[in-house]
Amino acid sequence: MRPWRHVDGRLLYLPASQDVWNQLRARLQLAQRLSGTVVWVPHPGAIGIGVDVDLPIGGFVDVLLLPRDTTHWPLEGTQMEFYIWWIDEYPQIRLLPADPHHRREDFDEWISSQNGPAAAAFRSHHSTY
Repeated sequence: MRPWRHVDGRLLYLPASQDVWNQLRARLQLAQRLSGTVVWVPHPGAIGIGVDVDLPIGGFVDVLLLPRDTTHWPLEGTQMEFYIWWIDEYPQIRLLPADPHHRREDFDEWISSQNGPAAAAFRSHHSTY
């Protein structure tokens, strides 16, 4: 069952159980590429976007990884590629748009200054950084 579902006219995030998430998470890797569809853009510029990645767990792109200019954000229904940016205990996959036009404007500079595991994994998969 899909985690992003319309219930009574509202889009809700109803992920699979923690057990399903734990099993799925063991098969995912930082910087892994996934296809997805943008399903939720609540307040452009505020928190980020929800993505259906055709798994029982949904994806989310944090506002900090998206362009400041919200006219460059992908719209609901946009099908595109993403990289896994973060995976933790919460049943949700944090994503980074694969298309540089849908990333923060200063991404190249920003990624080179980040020390976390997600940034390191991204840099190791993309030799230009």
